[in-house]
Amino acid sequence: MLPADPRTLGATVTEGGTNFALWSNAADAVELCLFNEVNGTLVETRFAMSHRNGPIWHGYLAGVRPGQRYGYRVYGPWQPENGVRFNAAKLLLDPYTHALDGELFYTPEIYGHVATDAIGTGDLTLRDDRDSAGKVPYSVVTHHGARTIHRPLVPWAKTIIYEAHVQGLTAKNPAIPTQERGTYKALGHPSTIAHLKSLGITAIELLPIAASVTEPIIFTRGRKNYWGYNSLAFSAPNSSYASTSDPITELQWAVDQLHEAGIEIILDVVYNHTAEGGVGGPTLSYKGIDNKAYYRQDAQGKYEDVTGCGNTFAASNPHSVRHIIDSLRWWTEVIGVDGFRFDLATALYTSNSAFNSSLMSAIEADSVLRNLKMIAEPWDISRYSLGDFPHPWREWNDAYRDSVRQFWLGDLARDYGEGVSDIASSISGSSSIFYYRGPTSSINFITAHDGFTLHDMVTYNAKHNEANKENNADGSDSNRSWNVGIEGETDDLGVATIRHWLKKSMLATLMLSSGVPMLTMGDEVNRSQVGSNNAYSLPIELTEENAESFNGGWALPWELDEKAKDMLATVQELAKIRETYLADVASEFFTGIVDQGTKRKDIAWFSLGGHEMSDDHWQDEEKRSITVFVEADATRGLLLLMNSSKVETEFTLPDNTWGEAYRCIFDASHDVASYQPEIAAPQAKITVAQHSAQVWLVTRTR
Repeated sequence: MLPADPRTLGATVTEGGTNFALWSNAADAVELCLFNEVNGTLVETRFAMSHRNGPIWHGYLAGVRPGQRYGYRVYGPWQPENGVRFNAAKLLLDPYTHALDGELFYTPEIYGHVATDAIGTGDLTLRDDRDSAGKVPYSVVTHHGARTIHRPLVPWAKTIIYEAHVQGLTAKNPAIPTQERGTYKALGHPSTIAHLKSLGITAIELLPIAASVTEPIIFTRGRKNYWGYNSLAFSAPNSSYASTSDPITELQWAVDQLHEAGIEIILDVVYNHTAEGGVGGPTLSYKGIDNKAYYRQDAQGKYEDVTGCGNTFAASNPHSVRHIIDSLRWWTEVIGVDGFRFDLATALYTSNSAFNSSLMSAIEADSVLRNLKMIAEPWDISRYSLGDFPHPWREWNDAYRDSVRQFWLGDLARDYGEGVSDIASSISGSSSIFYYRGPTSSINFITAHDGFTLHDMVTYNAKHNEANKENNADGSDSNRSWNVGIEGETDDLGVATIRHWLKKSMLATLMLSSGVPMLTMGDEVNRSQVGSNNAYSLPIELTEENAESFNGGWALPWELDEKAKDMLATVQELAKIRETYLADVASEFFTGIVDQGTKRKDIAWFSLGGHEMSDDHWQDEEKRSITVFVEADATRGLLLLMNSSKVETEFTLPDNTWGEAYRCIFDASHDVASYQPEIAAPQAKITVAQHSAQVWLVTRTR
């Protein structure tokens, strides 16, 4: 091989061939392996990469074009007691590959140590000399460069996020050709875009679409990792989501269609761990390239596992920072995405704060990335850091989630107990958490992919994860859910009615809170996971018959009953209310200070008697109702009446200081389509149904 340009890692196509470059600091030698079909047989040809610039091994091959399958074999010592696991018998993926070919076979050959079964049981100290080629995927040379992206550039204050799964979003959509359902192509279909637009969605947050594989232990249970939180290649789109043989081009097209409709794309990215698992996991890429450099380990070569997945990627090391930045730039400049949600973001740094993180600093210093939407999941299994991330980061706010669930559901199966202080803080933007960064730092959510759906939250008290075949031991036992007295689905009209009102009331709370609301796919149409709060896996062979009984198939239902239609109309109506009255006042924290001209505050809280709440009200742990006023502009405001008690409750509207006319524009206890707005005067007595919320438009001339 001729020397190549070592400045660009991965496979880079030139006019006459391809440059190959791989980072490995501790390797003794590296071979590039090309795979080509000869008379129907896949033949391997090896080339020694004899050129080296520091830790970068590189070489140039003339005539190599896009579509070429390849991999690496890396030579070096086998010293597992020191965390060194070189094994040239194992074919390794290029960490920079943008396409894969082939699948992972769960056989002993994929393990670097001597294994005897599919899950790697065996002697972890002995190196295995069996060749893994043919049992693992191949890297593929591609040639897709940076392109012009027409981004919607939606301000955070006007952003509404929709968390979705590529396959689940469109798998049951009858408007899409069968062969395209569940694919990137379907993401850009007019019916998909129309549904998102009807909900007021400005950004779709996709569960991981980077190439991933199922964990061996899950595979042996006859299940597959459906969510995709088990990265195999950080920068290669999952080919199983493509309807064509070119997932990159198909994904680019879908991104462009969404952009044209004004919808941004945020990717859920998993840089905190990889599919290689712990010391007993397979050797697929990093573990064989330079295990000690790519994974966090102690002095004895034992992995530091703060992800719960067996390993933790050493994301603070300079070469890892470069690798992640290069990955983010590729998704941004080639695919065209507009932001990222970082899974277990605290696992990406070892310092005591995200402010001191080398990766976070690199992102903030990058002229492209710092202008994108960056969202952190601010915890891992060892650390909880909500509120700790610097600008321009936003954070998933689980404190918001818990306060909304607690107010509407958390105490109802037991005794009351926490009052209204937490829910008030959450509605007004969580200033106690994000006090120096503003309310749009908070990604508000009630549900997410991980946990109950909104429908299941009012249908089940306990998790029902038996379908994962983990003896129902997986998933959280703390859900703050309430089944309204009956576990599971029921024909009881009274119970079904309360459940419906609760769901609508929680959605009203979410959509009308200060901060950035995030909806979970299907909550707008009563999607159920049959009581699973950890619906990450599906049967390896998912059929139409078993999809209905297995976690609801984790797919969006498109055929709706009357209750689902009303839920859909609810989100649509609430999105319009938010856009009309709140979007322009949501970028800064409310002050709660009286304006000397209007004699009103920009936000105010009222008791049932229509007067501003006193200290006694705030300290009342049994209080289950609250009224909040938000100033929209000089002539309009919104009044949210919230009654989470078990009985119908009378509220008194505020006096004419706050508004001269009041009109109810949303009532959770009435169907949206048939509701006739109620009109009332200041200080009027208003009846609010149990477990429900109302939204009033307040108007005035002064």
